[in-house]
Amino acid sequence: MSHRLHPIPAIVEAPLHALVDQRRIARIASGPALAAAVHAGLHLPVVWSAEPREASEMHFEELARTVPAETEVIYGIGGGLAADAAKYVAWRRSLPLALIPTALSVDAHFTWVSGVRRNGCVAYLDTGPAQVVYADDGFLAHAPPHLRAAGVCDLLSIATALHDWRYAEERGMNPPEQRYTPWVAMAAQAILNGAITVAEAAGRGDPEGIRELLRLLALEVQLCNLIGHSRPEEGSEHYLAYALEAHPSIGSGHAHGDLVGPAILRAAAWQGQHVAPLEQALIQAGVPLDRVPETVMQEVIRELPSYVRRHHLAFSTAHDL
Repeated sequence: MSHRLHPIPAIVEAPLHALVDQRRIARIASGPALAAAVHAGLHLPVVWSAEPREASEMHFEELARTVPAETEVIYGIGGGLAADAAKYVAWRRSLPLALIPTALSVDAHFTWVSGVRRNGCVAYLDTGPAQVVYADDGFLAHAPPHLRAAGVCDLLSIATALHDWRYAEERGMNPPEQRYTPWVAMAAQAILNGAITVAEAAGRGDPEGIRELLRLLALEVQLCNLIGHSRPEEGSEHYLAYALEAHPSIGSGHAHGDLVGPAILRAAAWQGQHVAPLEQALIQAGVPLDRVPETVMQEVIRELPSYVRRHHLAFSTAHDL
């Protein structure tokens, strides 16, 4: 059986005002993110521009169909939705892709998949990674506080995901291609330790803290690329976040960290882990922990075992709650 090892994008750390591209650009960007980037000096002439509305295949396909034929490169500017939409469009149109994060709110700028919503859950489409990510550390340091370092959630989730991965291995529930691998777990643990260390500096907008967070996100994605799956960083905490998003009173309007952050703490608690260091890191990073009403959280947790089975999610402690 063949296994393709995807690279992470090249990372170019430079001020946005220094970015020059003479190719014919199609731009996919969220409105506030684009406004902030332009204010910071980004000036790229484009032949087409669109703002993504939702993370669905139908909408992404609509964007791909409307990109002009003369386009030579796709640019995605913003957070996870803009990145996922741009990856999909670049893949469908066989065009090179550049991404410009406007906050380190997720790891999506470095991954080779686009997340879409299907029947109340998240599915990942193999679209391939961007060729390059342009990162302006000073600009990222001034992102809105609740988004600035929220990508730490995709690193702190290692705490609960590793527990789930090992839990599944002990019960013979990991398929051969996802077997628990001690050296991978050790590498992931080192990334987790780095995230806990850097959370405070990144959260207060220290440029060096932002730079370290960016590199940790890239390292986490590259580790998952090398083994061909995301078990070291995605487990029951992400499943709980997906189920929360599908709840009628929550919906898709929340930032990634708004749901994953609280979900990490709940998953760590039912796993019997020490929650305090994770909670402190989330607070230091500026991740809101009050976006989900307690009644909704309890309702979704009660239904989580049936949710993860219904959506055929990888085995975890959530299956046995």
